[in-house]
Amino acid sequence: MSDTTATAATARKKRDFSIGRLLLEGRAFFALIAIIVVFSILSPNYLTIGNLLIMASHVAIYGILAIGMLLVILNGGIDLSVGSILALAGVSAGAMMQGIQIDAMGVILYPPVWAVVVLTCVLGAAVGAVNGVLVSIFKVPAFVATLGVMYVARGVALLMTNGLTYNNLSGRAELGNTGFDWLGFNRIGGVPISVIVLAVLAILGGLMLSRSSFGRWLYASGGNERAAELSGVPTRLVKITVYTLSGMLSAIAGLVLASQLTSAGPTAGTTYELTAIAAVVIGGAALTGGRGTMRGTMLGAFVIGFLSDGLVIIGVSSYWQTVFTGAVIVLAVLMNSLQYGRGGRKG
Repeated sequence: MSDTTATAATARKKRDFSIGRLLLEGRAFFALIAIIVVFSILSPNYLTIGNLLIMASHVAIYGILAIGMLLVILNGGIDLSVGSILALAGVSAGAMMQGIQIDAMGVILYPPVWAVVVLTCVLGAAVGAVNGVLVSIFKVPAFVATLGVMYVARGVALLMTNGLTYNNLSGRAELGNTGFDWLGFNRIGGVPISVIVLAVLAILGGLMLSRSSFGRWLYASGGNERAAELSGVPTRLVKITVYTLSGMLSAIAGLVLASQLTSAGPTAGTTYELTAIAAVVIGGAALTGGRGTMRGTMLGAFVIGFLSDGLVIIGVSSYWQTVFTGAVIVLAVLMNSLQYGRGGRKG
């Protein structure tokens, strides 16, 4: 009789543990469902297809940044420069769309949009590589290195524009540089291009993490860098690569934002690095590195985006929006502590 009672108690504990673990590990998904349900009740227009697509296009900016942030955090680092790289990329693209003046030849070059996109992505990757070199080669702490690059990138953006904004980036047909607003306004099958870009990048990133040698190296070096290095993992190359990819993805986000606004300003992307970190944390990634998924990060980005837009729709003050967003982030960190704490490691 006592054996039967003990067995039943053990089974009940396992069942409770399984349910608790399911809720804990799926918290981003359940939070997103809860947000959609609550705001659908509060506003009849929230759950319409049109509004969902508009909100998804807003999420695309944060989501693209969050993909790069996830790669860096998986490696055990942090990248505070993504918002500033976004701004620098945007104003660089804007400057090229306005025309590159070459005084020695007395001409103004108007590069085609594809060249603007390529050059902007290269710029973002280069700035990201600087972060990687500082962290991996010169052993500067990631927080300090990316904080310094954040200020430098923002300062360069301000110097390039004198604090002003580049407007009317649609281009002109006679100059052959039209189409920049394609990323921000065009749709394929009714879906905004920015959302498609986010989906493609997320799928590629997910495949890289789960199916490639680089993904295994990244998880290994983030979990225990010294052990990974002794196992033959090129930890320095991995570190430089993730920061380079983060910079390039920040540039892509800058292009999407500038395209949506058809303007580019040096103050764009302020505090976006914090939103990207929040998306990764809400998605269940461990800030200590080695744990996290692309799926969770995308859910985290949608939680942040849908929450912010929902609060706007029901007319909540922007001050309260900041409070609610901060509360969600704190709750996510507490959940991470539970999941990856002493009990989480045993499981």
